[in-house]
Amino acid sequence: MSRLERLAWFGASLLLCLVIGLAWKYVTDQGLVSRVFLPSPDRTFTALFAGLSTGDLGAQMLATIERMLLGWALALLIGVALGAAIGVLRFARELLGLSLDFLRPLPASALIPVAIAFFGLSQTMVLGVIAFGTLWPMLLATVQGFAAVEPRLLEVGRMLRFNRFEVIAKFALPNALPDILAGMRLGLTVALILSVVGEMLAGQQGLGLRILLAARAFRSPDLFAGVILLGIIGFASNLLLALAEKRLLRWRQA
Repeated sequence: MSRLERLAWFGASLLLCLVIGLAWKYVTDQGLVSRVFLPSPDRTFTALFAGLSTGDLGAQMLATIERMLLGWALALLIGVALGAAIGVLRFARELLGLSLDFLRPLPASALIPVAIAFFGLSQTMVLGVIAFGTLWPMLLATVQGFAAVEPRLLEVGRMLRFNRFEVIAKFALPNALPDILAGMRLGLTVALILSVVGEMLAGQQGLGLRILLAARAFRSPDLFAGVILLGIIGFASNLLLALAEKRLLRWRQA
């Protein structure tokens, strides 16, 4: 896609956002939905800017981001290491295959009561749930990437008398990197979702708890301000990973 085409699509996306915003304003101005449940855009953004400038919204946003990144990083370390072992070593696939097939379909939210029983309504519980739910996209992507290494590349490595570590570092890892990065982007989205859910259930400070309290008090501007901020966090984190992916995979564009 040429640069002009990218700019055109970007402009179309901005236009669509503008249309949605105007439709939102029209609905609230006409009173089609009660403002108790759907605030106007100006009230929402006023609450957003006030919370960031004079309130504690910024601190709660940082708490959610920190929780999201910690759980995601823990899942990344486990997922990539375990996925590489499963993708490269046959005995690891045979040993862990049944257990992983049993655990993979379990939704992370279903394990929250179990995590509460072990760790209580604590930060550790929330991080454990985030890490468990975030693990699977990165683990499965890593397994797929390492398992799909071209066999002829492995033969080349053996002919060059590379040891197993060198074969993994020089051939398997670059081949698996696109899949790993795709799993990282998906995992970060899951981490944000589970951070919010965990904060709501465990009463941990963050955007999830703020949104829940705003909903209970019928403070719809604060509620929608928190939702918009979550969208911004998700968009920014995905954009940063997309830029990192583009930089790390420049060799594919050569």
